[in-house]
Parts: sequence; C-alpha cells; structure tokens
Amino acid sequence: MTKTLARREVLGLGLSGVVVAVLWRFAAEGDGADAIAATPAPFTLSDAEWRRRLSAPAYAVLRQGATERPFSSPLNAEHRRGLFACAGCDRPLFASATKFESGTGWPSFYQPLPGAVATRDDTSLGMDRTEVHCARCAGHLGHVFDDGPRPTGLRYCMNGVALRFRPA
Repeated sequence: MTKTLARREVLGLGLSGVVVAVLWRFAAEGDGADAIAATPAPFTLSDAEWRRRLSAPAYAVLRQGATERPFSSPLNAEHRRGLFACAGCDRPLFASATKFESGTGWPSFYQPLPGAVATRDDTSLGMDRTEVHCARCAGHLGHVFDDGPRPTGLRYCMNGVALRFRPA
C-alpha cells in the first residue's frame, strides 16, 4: 500500500507540475502589454498621458499590442511621397519609397529607416513571430515576416492606426 501511495503522489506532483508550467507559459505570453511597458525607451509617458494623447484604437495597438482590422486603414491607399511616422511619438519610421502592396490589408514596407524600429520575439497566440516596435517610444507597430519583395525580402506589416503619414 505504501508503494501505491508513493506512485500516486509522484504522478500527482508530476501532473501538477505540468499544469503549473502550462499556466506559467500562458501568463508569460500575455497580450504583449507587459513587454511593451517593460521596454526601456527614450520617450516615456504615464498611462494616463498615453490615453489622452492617442485615440482609443491607437492606444489599443501602440500600448496594448492589439491589431487593427485588415483593410481598415486609409494608409493602405496612401501612395504619395513622404514619411510614415509613429503615431505615438512622431518618430519617422518608414520612407514611402519602401511601401508596397502586400495584399494583406495592412500597410507594408520592405525596410524601415535606420534605427527607427526595434524587434523582439513574439510567441503570443501560439505562433513564433517577430514583433516590431518604435525604437523611441516602444509602441507596438506590427510584425515583420520574411516573405517581402527585393531588395530585403522582408515585409514589415504595420498597423495603420500606429502610423501617421507626413507628405514630402
């Protein structure tokens, strides 16, 4: 009887460990807001200041890591010469010359301006992706994929609400 109890206890502890590990992983992934808040950035505001500065959709994307609906951004149809800047801190991010039609429903670029963006691994939603955020304010912009056009082969798939267009 002692062996049976010992086995049950061991199995119970093992199962408990698996449950804790799974819950830990989901808690660690979260919705991206913790990672954004933890990223050191040269341009910082309090949460209340971000909420005053941004529209509700821009706040959800830039500060909470949300994604806007595809084909909802007017910037999809923006083809003038100029710069696409961060809607949070106004840092220039992409030149219009690097914008291309990806057919995904989000403004896409094959290359950011030098030093304008930073990336980090994103394993939320059970996928391995590379998140792109503004190097100045750490605002979530979108993700980068390796299925873009030449010369880089990259597709920076950005949320339009996270960008502002400045005509040249």
